[in-house]
Amino acid sequence: MTAYDAIVLAGGAAKRLGGADKPGLRVGGRALLDRVLAVCADASSTVVVGGRRPTARPVTWTREVPEGGGPLAALGAGVRHASEERVLVLSADLPFLGEPTVRSLLEAAGTPGREGALCTDADGRDQPLVAVYRAEPLRRELALLATEHGGLAGLPLRLLTAELDLARVEAGPLASFDCDTWEDIGAARARIREHGTVLDEWITAVKTELGIELDVDTGVLLDLARDAAHGVARPAAPLTTFLVGYAAGLASSGKSPEAAAEAVAEASRKATALALRWEEETGAGNGPGTP
Repeated sequence: MTAYDAIVLAGGAAKRLGGADKPGLRVGGRALLDRVLAVCADASSTVVVGGRRPTARPVTWTREVPEGGGPLAALGAGVRHASEERVLVLSADLPFLGEPTVRSLLEAAGTPGREGALCTDADGRDQPLVAVYRAEPLRRELALLATEHGGLAGLPLRLLTAELDLARVEAGPLASFDCDTWEDIGAARARIREHGTVLDEWITAVKTELGIELDVDTGVLLDLARDAAHGVARPAAPLTTFLVGYAAGLASSGKSPEAAAEAVAEASRKATALALRWEEETGAGNGPGTP
């Protein structure tokens, strides 16, 4: 696994959002900042540049000088806390960024001779706040820019990226989707609820809210709920899945997340078999020869 530090830029005035607290706005029940923090959970350290606020996991807080000085000033403040060779840099308003994109950036940044890697969007535009930079050249160019311009405040990011030899990574169409306007927020909230993604988003949100690190086969649980609802009674579905979770928790207490996942699967198997036996009895009636 490639070691890296993460810097998340969570400042800015959010003028196009009427000054709203953009990192705290929720998409799919989770704050935008928490969604970004989830995709870099394995970072050696995570620095958030912006105002302090509750977060789903611990981070190091810092502020750019002056406050509101822009992304280069924020990046300069964040990199002072980085110690790994590679630094993942993200804005705090990327609701659809996934771990595969982070992995691709880290891999591309490791190409010999490259000083980092950044995402390009569907139109081929560079996204310097969805990027991995090598720490030494990043610090070098930030220092040179600060010397040349008398500071980093107000400088555009293109001054930095123009001086670095960066690989380009074509990620999925939504990887660099950011939320600058209320229309963007509305579009993100609607997309979260689309049929193909809503269950995965909901399960992830629930696990985050409950502090659960557990990968289970949701198909198994959905099949169990279907069998319980069909073979017993509709209200049996949620009650049965609750009991399966409770039984799995007892069986795997003090064990690894993998053991817990196996316990869920075993409890689901037993409950499914019971629901099917229940349904067989209902269909067979109570006459002679009923098994």
